[in-house]
Amino acid sequence: MATKILLCVLFVLSGGNSFAQSGSRSLVRIALGDYRAEMKKIQARSLDVAGVDLDQKKVDLIVDSRELQWLKAEGYSPMVVSASRVAAAPDSRYQNPEKIEAALKQFAAIHPDLAEVKSIGKSLEGRDVWAVRLTKNVKQEHPSRPHVFFNAMHHAREVMTSEIGLDIVETLLNGYGKDPQITHWLDAYVIDVVPMFNVDGNNLVWSQDSMWRKNARGGYGVDINRNYPYAWNSCRGSSGSKYAQDYRGESAASEPETRLMMEYVRSIRPVMSISYHSYSEIVIYPYGCEGQRTETREVVEKIGKELASRLKKDDGKGTYTAGTAPELLYSVDGGDLDWLYAVGQVIPFVIEVNASSQGFQPNYPRWRDRTVEAQREGWRYLLSRMDGASIFGRIKGSDGRVPPQARIRIRAEGGAFSQELQVGPSGHFHVILNPGIYRVQVEATGYSSEPRQVKVGDLRTPFEPVLRKI
Repeated sequence: MATKILLCVLFVLSGGNSFAQSGSRSLVRIALGDYRAEMKKIQARSLDVAGVDLDQKKVDLIVDSRELQWLKAEGYSPMVVSASRVAAAPDSRYQNPEKIEAALKQFAAIHPDLAEVKSIGKSLEGRDVWAVRLTKNVKQEHPSRPHVFFNAMHHAREVMTSEIGLDIVETLLNGYGKDPQITHWLDAYVIDVVPMFNVDGNNLVWSQDSMWRKNARGGYGVDINRNYPYAWNSCRGSSGSKYAQDYRGESAASEPETRLMMEYVRSIRPVMSISYHSYSEIVIYPYGCEGQRTETREVVEKIGKELASRLKKDDGKGTYTAGTAPELLYSVDGGDLDWLYAVGQVIPFVIEVNASSQGFQPNYPRWRDRTVEAQREGWRYLLSRMDGASIFGRIKGSDGRVPPQARIRIRAEGGAFSQELQVGPSGHFHVILNPGIYRVQVEATGYSSEPRQVKVGDLRTPFEPVLRKI
């Protein structure tokens, strides 16, 4: 007998244009018996998964009339519930592209020594994607300061995420000189924030369809977070249908937004990052395809679980759950998370904020401040982890030059952990590790060096290798 499913209709969106696909749509909630099996079935159908409640094994879907009929034809018994509490459009106090630009420029004007705003590129429709850099003496170059990266709104309808991005900026700037920890972070690190990545899609949220998810490609849109080239279209973690909400695009990195994000990450070379999404109250770490684990899972997953434990759920009962996308949701290919880790050499996380009772666009006066304040525990932990177990320094040659194309190979003494990283042109590096003893080898063309044993404690450990010129 088929698993009984409870369908809770929360709101209905009317069509009438190319962006409101298939006419009216409903947000429905599904109570699952076999969570993993049912989620695979849902993904195979390319249904729009809005969020999940892992504790109750419930899934929210946005469906049109045909998809709703498909669920009924599968033997499920839908139950319709009142929709009166959900608004048809976001509260006007949420951010749009113009508000984001104005807010960031105002922060930079008030704190010119700490904040610098720049466009990192143009969207498909020619809008600027704005980033803010935060550090002491921000207009100077600081190659020795490691970067930490925060971004929000890969998906346009997830309006709370931009509020978190702005709150990171505001909290850090207002706390400098007052909060000793914040002062230390801005003295020691460079913090980069992109509070609204999908600017075209967000414009459509306000002008066409409050549930729009993708960018503005051709009236159907591409899911930017399925368009990154690493593992693109590799494990049924995206759709080839233009009108699916997880449409991956015609080719890897086909979208200008994807390409500008990749270029930006390569330019700043962050050590760690958080990408904010909504909703589900989970922390996701790579990889996105089932059965894969990161090569440095001892470090990555430990940080991810600690990060989740710092984030309280909206109902105050318990904390977020950490895991890979296939463990918590479904397979994801072409996502930024995997590209950041495998290509960008970043330790990255996705945080899905808010519960299903709040949805994509929570009641602003009730949930905005509560959400951003709760999320501070997460990003503050990530910044504090930069001060934890790690090695840092600069690679130099005996000839006084920075060896080109230098690589660091790290292997735990008596353990399976190993890691290899390409060092940037400045020669500076900062590698997050667990406490332990490691064998570290630095290699560069035209130079030689011997492996060294490095003991890493609970705090940052300096490591300054000098390579012999051959």
